[in-house]
Parts: sequence; C-alpha cells; structure tokens
Amino acid sequence: MTMRIDNYTFGKIVINNKTYSSDVITYPDKVDPSWWRKEGHYLDKEDLSEVVMAKPDIVIIGTGQLGIMKVPKGTVDFLESQGFRVYIGKTGEAVELFNDQPEDKVVIGAFHLTC
Repeated sequence: MTMRIDNYTFGKIVINNKTYSSDVITYPDKVDPSWWRKEGHYLDKEDLSEVVMAKPDIVIIGTGQLGIMKVPKGTVDFLESQGFRVYIGKTGEAVELFNDQPEDKVVIGAFHLTC
C-alpha cells in the first residue's frame, strides 16, 4: 500500500481517505496516529525511535502549520548519521514534498498538525 496524503488543514490530515486529528507518522504500510513527543513542540531523536528501526531512505518532518515545532540540529545529525535523507518544513510544504517522492524509495513522514 502506498501512502498518499489527500489533504492537510490545521489540526487535520487525510491519508488514503482516512481522517486523523492528531499528529501522525506515516510508514509505507501504516499510519501511527498516536505519535507524541516527549516535549510537545520539540523533536528529540528519541521521539523517532520507531522511524529509525524502519530504516527509511527519506524522513520528511512537518513542523506544524506555522512551523512552531523545533527540530534541533542534533536530531537532524542523528537521522543523517543513520543514512537517511532528512527534509524539514512547515506541514503544508512537507505534505507536498511527501506526495512527490519516488515510489522506489522508503519514505516516512512525521507530521505535527497544529501550530
């Protein structure tokens, strides 16, 4: 199953015709709608342990509609040290990028849906 984000608006994302109203991580074969961070608007590498275990080619991080969620350099450095390409942007931009990725790559998206 290929993940496709049908729509994103503040506080809501539609993936493969199913609506979610909490932050999500999209894997190639599932959506984790219970994703939450140790510190709400700060993304630590420990918040992505399942992502790391999935060994994606690309990790796309949506930092919220206004880009409030912070992704420290240490988190990015850690992900890149695992061999992942990392893209970070406001969630609307991250969703567009997610949908534009080649199908032959394993892509995981972590999307903060509000601020």
